Amino acid sequence: MILNVSRKDGKSYRIEIDGNALIGKKINDVINGDVIGLYGYEFLITGGSDTSGFPMRKEIEGSRKIRILVESKKDKIKRRKTVRGNTISIDTAQVNAIVIKEGKEPLEKFAKKKEKEKKGKASGKQK
Repeated sequence: MILNVSRKDGKSYRIEIDGNALIGKKINDVINGDVIGLYGYEFLITGGSDTSGFPMRKEIEGSRKIRILVESKKDKIKRRKTVRGNTISIDTAQVNAIVIKEGKEPLEKFAKKKEKEKKGKASGKQK
């Protein structure tokens, strides 16, 4: 699972995590970073999307996929859109979060570690 983390200064980081620790959490829940390996951090879940790319909506309970009627702001036309509920499940591919409490180590270290691991795995397959 991918965790997209944004800080107050506007920077964002993409960190790959084990998503099993987040299953059952909802949008607007505060999670402790220790659970996912980001020690000292606290995050507020703001959204996400599933493996098919459908966004999560905070007003839909559960983790089900549903078609809702949405009115566009620009032309005031109502359309049916497929969305996911507000609960993280096995089908969730990415979670968006905001940093509430900073840890001792910067987020760049966690993001870079994951990139280096991917590069190492990719170069090993080519040989």
